[in-house]
Amino acid sequence: MTTKANTAPVIENGATVFIPLNKLKKHPKNARKTPHSEASIEAKAASIAAKGILQNLVVEPELDGEGGPTGFYLVSIGEGRRLAQLLRAKRKEIKKTEPIRCVIDTENDPAEISLDENVTREDLHPADQFERFRELAEDRGWGAEEIAARFGVTAHVVKQRLRLGAVSPKLMQVYRDGGLTLDQLMAFAITEDHARQEQVYENLSYNKEPRIIRHDLMKSNVAATDRRAIFVGAEAYAEAGGVIVRDLFTEDRGGFYEDAALLDRLVIDKLERIAAEVQAEGWKWVSVHIDYPHAHGLRRAYPQSVELSEEDAAAYDAAQAEYDRLSSECESAEELPDDVDQRFGELEAEIERIDALRHAYDADEIGRGGAFVVLNHDGTARIERGFIRAEDEKPEPEDAATEIDGVRVNDDGEIVEDGESGDHAFVQNAEDEEAEEDGKPLSDLLIRDLTAHRTLGLRLALGEQPDMALIAVTHALAAQTFYRGVEATCLEIRPASAHLGGHADGIEDTAAGKALADRHAGWAADMPRDVADLWAFIAGLDQASMMALFAHCASLTVSAVKQPWERKPRAHETADRLATALGLEMTAHWIPDARTYLGRVTKAHILAAVREAVSDEAADRIAAMKKQPMAEAAEQLLAGTGWLPPLMRTPEPAWLTDIRSAEAEDADRLSVAAE
Repeated sequence: MTTKANTAPVIENGATVFIPLNKLKKHPKNARKTPHSEASIEAKAASIAAKGILQNLVVEPELDGEGGPTGFYLVSIGEGRRLAQLLRAKRKEIKKTEPIRCVIDTENDPAEISLDENVTREDLHPADQFERFRELAEDRGWGAEEIAARFGVTAHVVKQRLRLGAVSPKLMQVYRDGGLTLDQLMAFAITEDHARQEQVYENLSYNKEPRIIRHDLMKSNVAATDRRAIFVGAEAYAEAGGVIVRDLFTEDRGGFYEDAALLDRLVIDKLERIAAEVQAEGWKWVSVHIDYPHAHGLRRAYPQSVELSEEDAAAYDAAQAEYDRLSSECESAEELPDDVDQRFGELEAEIERIDALRHAYDADEIGRGGAFVVLNHDGTARIERGFIRAEDEKPEPEDAATEIDGVRVNDDGEIVEDGESGDHAFVQNAEDEEAEEDGKPLSDLLIRDLTAHRTLGLRLALGEQPDMALIAVTHALAAQTFYRGVEATCLEIRPASAHLGGHADGIEDTAAGKALADRHAGWAADMPRDVADLWAFIAGLDQASMMALFAHCASLTVSAVKQPWERKPRAHETADRLATALGLEMTAHWIPDARTYLGRVTKAHILAAVREAVSDEAADRIAAMKKQPMAEAAEQLLAGTGWLPPLMRTPEPAWLTDIRSAEAEDADRLSVAAE
């Protein structure tokens, strides 16, 4: 009987043959036991599809148990290429019987030659790879997508390699020679400006950390997270001819805006468009600024409560009723239908629109006043209305004399002679007898005497009625806080409120500054227009509202600013006690970054902060840096740690300190007992 082995054609060793893909198998002696990665197979499949198989597979015939050929061939070298072709066959790009060019090798040990192929091969240096990719783009005009398709990688990877290939040839050679790491080279690739790359490289100290390189390269650019960039937007900036530099190797959160001057101009332009809409409301002037203008010294008016028109009141009630009905009907629904969700949005907008009509500026104040349109801390427009310039103030009315019980007095209660009410002529009598001779009922001396006794009575009575004292103090604070230049209280309480903008630049542009301004504006809008109505307004507040107003007015008087020429140790001790009582957590309002703190203290202070908040090792890593890079490195290290300078910390309450002391004593006793 004739066997298959005896009838199969004999193929000489070293011969090149075409073998159907479905007749090829992995050689069991192949040195690679770890499977090829999917990415590797994808890349080979793309390369073969574009350029064919550039290197022959090396195979040997498979033999059965009796030593006869089975008709299959075992792949000693080229298993990755075989898998790539199988992937293409699975995708219907080729047939399963696609002929594959192979070289027959029946003499060498398959394990040795498969190992030799991978051990003796030297990979292309990354620098050569980057430059060759760049040449493909420049010489053949291929884009990232086409190159990616031909090499089986993503377009993003191609863009990265093209960017690396565009690094200064001088720095590329330094990389080839081992003077730069790949991470450092990627940092230089953030810009394609060779001169700038080389300049930064020459000015680097021994510390060549990638983030230092990126910072130096982007020093004059504006991060996309900056409020100006957020306000303008990438699209508008690009349309104006601005260039956004992107870092393809790290998360750059939107890149870096290259032209800061252009960005500022676009911010002003956009603010001025908003200002035009504000001025259309009737304001005499509107002023545009990127930063809130501190110390403007202008009086400010606020909108006052007004009654809604019958039409608006009816519309409000209808919108609120429909909103309540829909809310009740959809209370158990897990997800709202699109039309219902849209209707909720419309009703909310209508309710908000009508609510805004409940407060309005006096028409006269609009005609004489103005507004500031500034850039807010979060990249939105901030509109502050109601400022009155000194030259636009109403002229003060002349004092008019009023006759009371036959005596002529001016608005301040001062007695005036006939014909001299406008000259504030005072009649001063030292004795009661003289007053009687002049026909006046009481002398100034007696009036002072009597009112002193009445003041004493008021003090005694007020001290016995805490609820009324709260109303009186709140009235005194509110009268002087919200009504300029009006003596409307008999309590000699003078709430002084230091302007913090003169102590800390940009403080009013912070989130905390805006929150305080909004709270003040909310109360100001509720104040009656005439200070004479203030007492009734405050007396009519519920307890919670009165306490809130009292707290707001009191809060404006807080001053814990330390001045070099002042010596107020007790005041600052009180500020610490107040912070402890309030549970003040300054990390919610302020962080120690390079601009606000780290760049303004000594290197010793920076290192001490890092040691305390992070570790000695972290401080040692940045110890040799120059001041500014050290401050920026420390900013990143301190981020999220909650560290604050001692001046900003809130002292622990006494009860917590006692607990810590007790715990420490217990630990000491346990340690002694253990010994």
